[in-house]
Amino acid sequence: MRQDHIEKTLVLIKPDGLKRGLIGKIISRFEDAGLKIVGMKMKHADEEFARKHYTEDITLRRGEKVRSLLVDYISASPVVAMAIEGVGAVEIVRKIVGETEPRKALPGTIRGDFQHISYDYANDPDIDIVVKNLIHASADKKDAENELKLWFSDSELYDYRTVHELEILE
Repeated sequence: MRQDHIEKTLVLIKPDGLKRGLIGKIISRFEDAGLKIVGMKMKHADEEFARKHYTEDITLRRGEKVRSLLVDYISASPVVAMAIEGVGAVEIVRKIVGETEPRKALPGTIRGDFQHISYDYANDPDIDIVVKNLIHASADKKDAENELKLWFSDSELYDYRTVHELEILE
């Protein structure tokens, strides 16, 4: 298998996914697609760590209020962090996860099947919450590289062959 097509990306099962008991169902979506989990852990991201994950870039694109809501959201309870590997993993994982706004996520995606909240609802002045969308997936290869370095040390990432890879090598 040519290694230049193999990518690693970060996936976080956020506090709402953890609290709803969806960890197994979410993990199985990636494994069913033939992707490989090369690192996984549960971590409670404190505010300082959460701000390293949700960088100033969020402030520039969406405003400090959104960044603060995201930081509060991800640091509210533990998350499950996974390093996922496979051919075109960044793009494939994003497709499996679905649109960031759950209301727009297609059925069959994680967000489309397990969540429905819209930006309009979350932004209502009487409600004013972050959109709980269960999961984070790196947006692109650059983000994946940076986020994986933040969440995992090299010694926490593993190399092994899956059945899918062994079949390709035969």
